[in-house]
Amino acid sequence: MIPPPKFVGDLTDLPTHAFGHRSLTWWGVVAFFMIEGAAFAMAFAAYFFLITGEQSWPPAPYRPPDLLAGTLFTLIMLASEIPNTRLKRAAEKKDLRSVRIGLLIMTAVCIPLFVLRGFEFASLNVWWTDNAYGSIMWALLFLHLTHFATDFVDTVVLACLVNTRHAAEDRRMVDVAENAMYWRFVWLLWLPIYFMLYWIPRL
Repeated sequence: MIPPPKFVGDLTDLPTHAFGHRSLTWWGVVAFFMIEGAAFAMAFAAYFFLITGEQSWPPAPYRPPDLLAGTLFTLIMLASEIPNTRLKRAAEKKDLRSVRIGLLIMTAVCIPLFVLRGFEFASLNVWWTDNAYGSIMWALLFLHLTHFATDFVDTVVLACLVNTRHAAEDRRMVDVAENAMYWRFVWLLWLPIYFMLYWIPRL
């Protein structure tokens, strides 16, 4: 039987998924970083604008947030990049067993972070309803919480999907790799917020 002719421009043999900048998912995630980064930049600008209107920061009689919960949260976030990097590399190598383990580890890492975030809200020593200082402090913490929670949900969903019959598909590994990239965005974004919440009030 004579095989059908292939025409110039025939794309049937091209891969449907790729890693890094060759992936549409990657570009979508990068575009999301830019949009959300702009939103956080506006929140940061509001924070520093409010500082200029106060004689002291925090304004009297409030005291700076307690350091313990926020610092522990930061240390765990930084340490989480170790399993996160291993997970990303495993996905790019299409090592399904390591991906399954890595997603479970990243899911487990988030549990103490949620607990610490609850203590963080309690340790701000101000309510969002008290004044503008309280509002911006709670807003920054809550904005980061939404991104952290979003990545947690995505990680749980992927942990379930990699245990289905479609787990070994290339697109699933791409999803895992891009989710690992998003986690980096989450913890990198936290570093300036941590400094603004906990250390600028102490300067």
